[in-house]
Amino acid sequence: MMENIETNLRATVKYLSEEIGQRSYLDLKKLNSSSDFIEERFRLYGCAVERQPFTYEGNTYYNIIGGVDSRRDMREGTLVIGAHYDTVVGTPGADDNASGVAGLLELARLLSSSPAQGNISFVAFSLEEPPVFLTSRMGSHVYAESLHSREVEVRGMISLEMLGYYCDSEGCQYYPSSLFKLRYPDRGNFIAFVGNRSSRAFTQRLKKAFMAVSSLPVESLNTFSFVPGVDFSDHRSFWKFGYPAFMITDTAFYRNPNYHGPADMPETLDYKKMADLVAGLFKALMQL
Repeated sequence: MMENIETNLRATVKYLSEEIGQRSYLDLKKLNSSSDFIEERFRLYGCAVERQPFTYEGNTYYNIIGGVDSRRDMREGTLVIGAHYDTVVGTPGADDNASGVAGLLELARLLSSSPAQGNISFVAFSLEEPPVFLTSRMGSHVYAESLHSREVEVRGMISLEMLGYYCDSEGCQYYPSSLFKLRYPDRGNFIAFVGNRSSRAFTQRLKKAFMAVSSLPVESLNTFSFVPGVDFSDHRSFWKFGYPAFMITDTAFYRNPNYHGPADMPETLDYKKMADLVAGLFKALMQL
């Protein structure tokens, strides 16, 4: 199972960003091709699949949900792992966010066949990017609201948001404020777990489990939403309904110079580190 992670990550990123390409809210055919691909992969891995339609400006978009059968007490609640598959206009979106979708699919492959699995929903969200960014029109908000309306217990949500860009040169890692440099590295060779203060216990639990099984450096931050970037993904939607949630990220525009541009291509990503991340997450999630 584990030996194919890097190959699968590379293939998924390449397919979404090169063969399909730009997947903005204007590109309905490409978004549908992406959702079909994700659904087919979920089914291949043995997940029960559901399409959640929603509308924006007269068009229909889809969240794709892959569920696994529970082998634990339902009272423990559901773990949601999500990634958005749309892009901004003008970018093929290899890192943002084909890398997140690739990670999502690999975790679905590994966890859906694990005897220690719990209640897990793997969700590929449409419409995270502008013009709906940080609004109730985001696909993740639609999904989180549906969980809340059905009174579904959620033990936590993990947003996979840009997982593939790393840099080792001094000063290549930036932060919202120079004060962060006193605590965090100036080289972008780590992965970050970022959430709000209410999600700190959940974040730290996974971070501790990850550090016990992976050599990939990890940093974490749980702070207020007014810090730029802390709420810049789908985890924010879950906070609105009181669910603990955080994102796993390569820190996006604080590191990747290709962010939201035409140069966000597959060859710019580090698939070895991505594979290390996914393998570590798989092992860590088995302990939650």
